[in-house]
Amino acid sequence: MATASQSPNAANVRHQEVTRLLQKGDLNAAATLCDRLIAEFPQFLPAWHTSSFIALCRGQIASASQMIHHALAGSPSDPRFLLQQARVLAAQRRFADSLTSAEAAEKGAARDPALLDAIGSFYSSIGEHERACGAYSQAIALEPSQAIFWFNRATVQRFLGRLGAAEDDYDRTIALRPDDCEAYVNRSELRKQTPDRNHVEVMERLLAPGVASWRGEVQLHHALAKEYEDLGNYSDSWRHLEKGARLRRKHLQYDVRYDTDTVDWIIEAFPAAPAASIGGCPSLEPIFVLGLPRSGTTLVERILGSHSQVFAAGELNHFASALVSAALAGNGGRPLPRPQLIAATRELDFAALGADYLERTRPATSQRPHFTDKMPLNYLYCGLIRRALPNARIVHVTRHPMASCYAMFKTLFKDGYPFSYDLDDVARYYVGYRRLMDHWRNTMPGTIYDVSYEQLVRDQEGESRRLLAACGLEWEAGCLEFHRNPAVTTTASASQVRRPLYDSSLQQWRHYESQLGGLRNRLLAAGIPAAELGAQ
Repeated sequence: MATASQSPNAANVRHQEVTRLLQKGDLNAAATLCDRLIAEFPQFLPAWHTSSFIALCRGQIASASQMIHHALAGSPSDPRFLLQQARVLAAQRRFADSLTSAEAAEKGAARDPALLDAIGSFYSSIGEHERACGAYSQAIALEPSQAIFWFNRATVQRFLGRLGAAEDDYDRTIALRPDDCEAYVNRSELRKQTPDRNHVEVMERLLAPGVASWRGEVQLHHALAKEYEDLGNYSDSWRHLEKGARLRRKHLQYDVRYDTDTVDWIIEAFPAAPAASIGGCPSLEPIFVLGLPRSGTTLVERILGSHSQVFAAGELNHFASALVSAALAGNGGRPLPRPQLIAATRELDFAALGADYLERTRPATSQRPHFTDKMPLNYLYCGLIRRALPNARIVHVTRHPMASCYAMFKTLFKDGYPFSYDLDDVARYYVGYRRLMDHWRNTMPGTIYDVSYEQLVRDQEGESRRLLAACGLEWEAGCLEFHRNPAVTTTASASQVRRPLYDSSLQQWRHYESQLGGLRNRLLAAGIPAAELGAQ
């Protein structure tokens, strides 16, 4: 056994090995070694902190709480421990306490730029983007040569609508780290590029000799596709878009049949309208805004969120999470294959499901009488939403099929939507989506309010009035000024919704009609009417 004088050094050496294993992503080995470290050196507080971190990564919230309390008992003002406590409290949904702990950590980390950066990332993760910006700014003031600090601040500046400041921060990021391809693609999205102000030449130079990371190459291709499109160079735009999408698709393990089969399983599970006796949770609060990604759901949410009675909650995954939890609970917590999981959702306590969904959205959504949930993929759950929350409003945003498919294909999503990088996958997914939405309309007439993106752009006031009325809201002229709404937006449309309505995107796909000909033919063959697809 190590002597007292050797113990701190031996514990540090062991702890460094735990850290190395965590950096490798070997959570199990790190946990085993950390447990041994605690058993041998119970007074070594960083091990308790790391053990809490590992437990939280594993979803073991109670254990994570116990471990960080032990660390704080020995050093109650350590900012690292306070930050970890804030993470645990957030996982326990104790957001006010979590914020208090994070603020205490921030005060204690006044001279530690790396820890301030971590605190900023925590603030951002709980939606406190203004506080995140402040923490990142402190880190930058202490160590302005760290590109990651500038990058992280640029991200929250974009969320907050400070697009010029975000561009400046991305410029600094790239000056410090010229091969940061994600910074290039994010910067390109902030505004429409012009002949006098663009980044085409520098990105082409960076791409020419080859990019070590395939992800970086994908990002540069998408950034160049966007900037060339802004400049009206559609042939080069498509060339880069196709290369980037093909490379991204190559690195995905995905079969679109799994998603199209899911539509069949849902229709089979819910062939008819819900029975009146189901009841459900009677809340009038939720307004679900759903559809395909890049269809205009963010725009509709901004309009609704500009109303005094509506809080725009963004893209919430809470309905799907509550649904899966309820279904698995009926199976003793054991996982189920997707067909059986969907079938199991027919037998749920729908009132309890609705109540659980509302509880998961708290406390943010209790600010106003109504809130929006803008998760596009909630279209999969319309039948279940109707059963669980029969008084909730469901707004479905539609878009021209070709424009919708092109908009998805050209977007480099950070997460999700794996179907969007291959035009055949896009077509098949779109057809499945249409089939399911037709099924919901046919089985639940009058439940879903459809908003056409094109009509909204062409008749903003008329369509906005009808939208508010459909949601049971009085007209407020401020809803026409949605672009002035200071609320945070974290979606791919974060830059676009800071501008007044514009119609340039309505016909953008027509610049690529020949390249999209195969997509059009697939949609036609699947029964999408030619009148909807537009003349070639």
